[in-house]
Amino acid sequence: MVVQMRSLGAAEEVTGSKHLLSIGQEKLLIDCGAFQGKRAEADRKNRSFSIDTAEITSAILTHAHFDHCGLLPVLYKEGYRGTIYSTPASRDLASLIMMDSANIQARDAEYLRKQAARTGEQFNWTPLYGEGEVVAVMNQFVTLSYGRKIPVARNAELTFYDAGHILGSAIAYLTVSPEGQAPIRIAFTGDLGRRNKPIIRDPQVIPDVDYLVLESTYGDRLHDSAEGAMDRLANVVSRTVRRGGKIIIPAFAIERTQELIYILHLLADQKRIPKVPIYVDSPMATNATSIFRVHPECYDDETNRAFMEHHENPFGFNELRYTSSVAESKELNDLSGPAIIISADGMCEAGRIQHHLVNSIEDARNTILIVGYMAEHTLGRRIRDKEPRVRIFGRQYNLKAEVESIDAFSAHADYREIGEYLSKLDRSRIRGIFLVHGEPASQSALKGHLAEQDFNSVTIVKRDEVYDLG
Repeated sequence: MVVQMRSLGAAEEVTGSKHLLSIGQEKLLIDCGAFQGKRAEADRKNRSFSIDTAEITSAILTHAHFDHCGLLPVLYKEGYRGTIYSTPASRDLASLIMMDSANIQARDAEYLRKQAARTGEQFNWTPLYGEGEVVAVMNQFVTLSYGRKIPVARNAELTFYDAGHILGSAIAYLTVSPEGQAPIRIAFTGDLGRRNKPIIRDPQVIPDVDYLVLESTYGDRLHDSAEGAMDRLANVVSRTVRRGGKIIIPAFAIERTQELIYILHLLADQKRIPKVPIYVDSPMATNATSIFRVHPECYDDETNRAFMEHHENPFGFNELRYTSSVAESKELNDLSGPAIIISADGMCEAGRIQHHLVNSIEDARNTILIVGYMAEHTLGRRIRDKEPRVRIFGRQYNLKAEVESIDAFSAHADYREIGEYLSKLDRSRIRGIFLVHGEPASQSALKGHLAEQDFNSVTIVKRDEVYDLG
């Protein structure tokens, strides 16, 4: 029985994770994510995704970020009716993210239709999927807790281990038992998290593995320490408030926003930052925070103690306000004094954050704080790189606000943390490591770092290339 792996996305690029594991005639799809980047490129790539759904035995979701779950409704549209396995928290978050995407696509279609009608142009753009497909695909989910084993094909069993990346994130550990052969153990990390992150647990060490499909997002850099990041955040807030400015933070609605809320809560309690109103201006982040509250099984010991022993809510405190309506969001533009505004989209390519940038980017009193990965060619990357002029809503703006980047808030392991994680595995058992989910420079660098640890069978995965695992 032949066992093979092929990537349909996130091969020599960061987003759009989709991997096929073939076990004889059966196929497992690990993640079905959307590509994120420039709108035109993302639309083209996401529409070109096509797969014979009749061949898929089961689908597995490692976690609920859009670049891992965002095309599951397309999979349904193309005829897939099988099971999608995930953790309980991932199911809840994926529902939120995919429904939000459907709503955004519907609004974009209506806006473009009106624009075309005004100019007399032909309009033929349609959403990738709608709310109906999201509701339908959610009925295909079967949830599996960490450490529990379940058959997902005739010759394969799945176990989830905590990846420590976001709430509910998992390493998909597959035990494949080809007829007449010794078992083959294959693990897909999804996105591998970091130790000592707030709220969620550290990445779990998986059992011995033959093949590891490993993310490489930060394969060429090191993050700041968590302690140093808190000091830097306190410093950024304090000096911006002193000069009467606002701190604008583009943040992903899931994990990054909740982590920032938690850390700002700590800094406020410790009186390390001045009293300043903090606004979470993202309906999805507000809803995601509610999901965080109902999944304490994913918390680390410190967060559980805060909830259970002290009855503290780390996602709500005096200075914190959640906005929901468009009107409330617009009112933030009229704030006269210092404030912290956390808003989505995390890469600044869409959402309310763009309006806050328009109102803040040309004021030198303000700070734009980058706290996460910014893909190539996105508005967030251009701001992070401090390009003197950037385009927002079709208009050029001068970048006069201060720009700060704090990498320690990243939920992805850097190359040292990846090496430390791998050092806990039995390297004598590992027959091959396959790098996915990374830009070429990061992947080449990580391959070099792994070679220094005597991991020599490392392959940078190319899209649609077939790799034998046997």
